[in-house]
Amino acid sequence: MTVASGVAPGSTGPLSKSQRAYAYLRERIEDGRFVPGFRLVLAQLAVELDMSVVPVREAIRRLEAEGLVTFERNVGAQVALLQETEYQHTMETLALVEGFATALSAPLLSGAQLDAAREVNARMRDCLADFDPHRFTELNREFHAVLFEPCPNPHVLDLVHRGWRRMRVLRDSSFAFVPGRAKESVAEHDRILDLVTRLQAGDATATDVELAARRHRTATLDAVLARQASHRTPPTSTSSTSTDEER
Repeated sequence: MTVASGVAPGSTGPLSKSQRAYAYLRERIEDGRFVPGFRLVLAQLAVELDMSVVPVREAIRRLEAEGLVTFERNVGAQVALLQETEYQHTMETLALVEGFATALSAPLLSGAQLDAAREVNARMRDCLADFDPHRFTELNREFHAVLFEPCPNPHVLDLVHRGWRRMRVLRDSSFAFVPGRAKESVAEHDRILDLVTRLQAGDATATDVELAARRHRTATLDAVLARQASHRTPPTSTSSTSTDEER
């Protein structure tokens, strides 16, 4: 769905004002222009979109139902703040559906597609010397898209796309948070590609590919959770004593 054209893909007519406002807001939430906590001021958005506040309000309510927007008392509508568990749940779900999609795609991947994936991974390896986490993340998305896009099950593929969109909202780059994970990720990409090649030669199974792709995703999650745990400040004995006294 694109705001510029005003037409939804596959539709027979232009978007309604509410749909156009929804597409406008969702696009900016997903690409990071509207960050968590960003206030969504109805009147301002209505002016930007050249419409009344009514369709903007409808669009915001739809985004609220999807968990992307919240209403705070005395604040109004804002892009939803991140919950610690949301990243974990999204990554766990994505590991399952993307692993399965990659396994379904593996027998269908052409030599040209595998070469394209190897070329992207080579560019990721080149990024390691002068590390740019955002560039690395974009290449990572490109690499995985080559492997899961041929998935013949449209429902599974839709779930993968939703997971990736949600990840863009939750965290701009996991590799900015755990940069040491990048080198391991590139090596795991090589192993996944090797398994796909072996599967097509009859020397590996779809389950082998699925589990490798799943472990690859959960390894990043584990690294992020470990980093978070190491940076939590434990309560001091002094603060603990103060709390007891206050009771």
